[in-house]
Parts: sequence; structure tokens; C-alpha cells
Amino acid sequence: MNQQSNYRSASVKALIVVAAAAAIPAHAQSSITLYGVADDAITYVSNQKGHANLYLRQGNLYASKLGLKGNEILGEGTSAIFVLESGFDLNNGDAASSGSVFNRQAYVGLSSERYGSATLGRQYTPYYLFVGSLSSVGALTGAAGAHPGDLDGMDTTVRASNAAMYVSPQWRGLQAAGMYAFGGVAGTMGRGQTISLALRYSHGPFAFAAGYLDMDNAFTSTTSAAFDASSSGSFGESVVNEGYYTARSMRDIALAGIYDSGSVRVGLMYSNVRYLPGTRSLFADTASFNTYGAFVRWQAVPDIDLAAGLSYTLASRSNGISNAARYAQFSLKQGYQLSKRTRLYALEAWQHASGQTLDSAGNVVDAAPAVGDSQNLTPSSTRTQFVGMLGIDMSF
Repeated sequence: MNQQSNYRSASVKALIVVAAAAAIPAHAQSSITLYGVADDAITYVSNQKGHANLYLRQGNLYASKLGLKGNEILGEGTSAIFVLESGFDLNNGDAASSGSVFNRQAYVGLSSERYGSATLGRQYTPYYLFVGSLSSVGALTGAAGAHPGDLDGMDTTVRASNAAMYVSPQWRGLQAAGMYAFGGVAGTMGRGQTISLALRYSHGPFAFAAGYLDMDNAFTSTTSAAFDASSSGSFGESVVNEGYYTARSMRDIALAGIYDSGSVRVGLMYSNVRYLPGTRSLFADTASFNTYGAFVRWQAVPDIDLAAGLSYTLASRSNGISNAARYAQFSLKQGYQLSKRTRLYALEAWQHASGQTLDSAGNVVDAAPAVGDSQNLTPSSTRTQFVGMLGIDMSF
């Protein structure tokens, strides 16, 4: 049996164990819940590396996943909690990430109504949890509504392993969170570490959030100068940022605000992403990307929701680039709720790229469009790209 077969067998066994565990009756003071999402769509792309394409793409409204979460009441408002969550490809049955059974989340900790929660394991960052929930991704979708290539991590591509996180309780609408993920490199504590901080304030129909994320490159490999897989943090790779995979570290700052009346939600956001060079980087100057976004979501009737979003991303002039890359994107969504758990949806997005950027070898090239988080490594060979989807999403 080959290595891939061994891995698939192990994944299947792990999921069987998960399902079996969920079937075991919980004690009076505890609960165990099996949950998940199945999401797929017929997708049309106007240009993927020179050709139009019609294909099936899964995980568009929500990533297809299977999870198990548990809660045990300890008393006085305190509970022990855990989450194990695995992503999968609905169209071929493969795990979303080879070599990692619970690639999405895997953590355990304590939660208190009075003191907040403290968790350990693989987790989403406070940066994403606080700001991402107020971004266009929540109102539209990551596949078509995320900013180009999910450059600023507002979709779910940014997670941290070996992470300790604290989330405070709400106090007069204010909540804070902090995370430190250990790099695990002996002799150098900060090497490969991830740090994230975030604040959120809610008052009536208004909500505001600010987040910070700093991911250090572990650089444990002597043969590769890319962002090392052994680093505690990871980010989405696309043609938008492939020239900066060799960064010593990546730092993000994001701000978002919404007004939500119940039937209408309007939002604005800004993010700044910086790639800092090191001695092993293929670029010499700090590269910066600024993104400005706006969206509106309308619950037309209880079963129908509509949304639209605009974003504009501008790269810095550095590393021999005088005409900085720019990405303009327009996105639409229409959703129809068949039942409490099942939804039909349509997504449309158009993006135009201009200016220049760096390719993976550090060469100056023309910027190429890659819509949302759906075409990261399948950009258009022209300056524009259109994506349209008709899909179904079912949660359980």
C-alpha cells in the first residue's frame, strides 16, 4: 500500500471514530455535536491561463467540512470545550490538506461566562475571527467576495498551529482577543511564531473591529527559501502575492465597520498587508498592499438574500516596480433558502488587474487577475477575469 493510500485509510478511520464518538450518549452535564457542510457549484470562468472553463467547484458559500465539538459543564459558569474540524473536497472525496486530518481546527480549552475563554491547538486567529466576520466575505462569500487571492486573510485561509488564545467576555459591547503561536524552533523562540491581536465593539446596529497579525517564517529548510511549512502560521498563495512567498515575515492590519438593521447590512473595511524581506528572500524591499472595500447585503424576503461588493487593491512601488499592481473587483450574490439547512445560490464576480508585480522567481511581470478566493493559482491570461457559479449548500 502506497503512502497516499495509507493517508486516505487513516483519514477514513479518523472520521469513523469521530462519527462513532458523536453517537455515544453524552452525560447529563456535557454535550457532543457532529456538524458539517456540503457545498458544490457548477462554475464558469472566462479565462484560466488562456482558456475558458466550465467545471464543478466545491466550498463556495461555505467550505465543505466535517467537525466534532464538545462541551462539558464544570460549574459556576465554566465549561471545558474542544473542536475537531476537517475539510474535504466534495467532488473527489479527498481530504482538503494531505497529511493533516483536522486541518481546519483542532483545539481544547476552558470557557467561562465571567472570565472569557482560553484554548490551545490549531485555531483561527483573532484577526480573522473579529475582522473577517464584518468583512464582505460574511455577506457575499469567500469564493467570489474575498479580496483578490484572499490577500488579507479575510476568508479562512489563515490559521495558526501550536497556538494559545484568549478571548475576553464582552464588557459594554467591547471584546478583545490575543493569540501567540509557538514557532517550536529550538534555541530561537520567536522563529516561526505567529502573533495576533484584535478588538471589537458593538452597539445597537453598529459594530467595529480592528485586527493585527504577524507571522514569522521558520526557515527550517536549507533547500527552500519559501515561507516554511513548519511555521506556525500560513497564508493563502496566489498570483497576487507569489512574488513574496520568500518573505521573512508577513504583517497584516485590518479595520472594518458595519451597520446592520436586520434586513440591510452595509459595511466598509481597510487592510494593509506587508511582506518583509530577509537574507533568503527573492525581493529586497518591503512590499505593501492596501485594500479598500465596501459591500451591502439585503434580506429581500425571509427566504431570499442579495449582496454586492466592491474592492480596490493597490500594491506599493518597490523591488524595481514603477507601475504598481492594482486590482479592482465587483461581486454579486443571490441566495434562496429552500429550508433551514439547504440553500441554492448564484455568484458572479469580475476583476480587472493593471500594473506590474513579481512572479515566484522574483521577476517583474504584468499583474494578472484572480477573482476572490476561487482562482488563486488559475489567473486569467488577459487583464480581466469573470467567474459565475450556480450551487447548492447544505449544513447539518
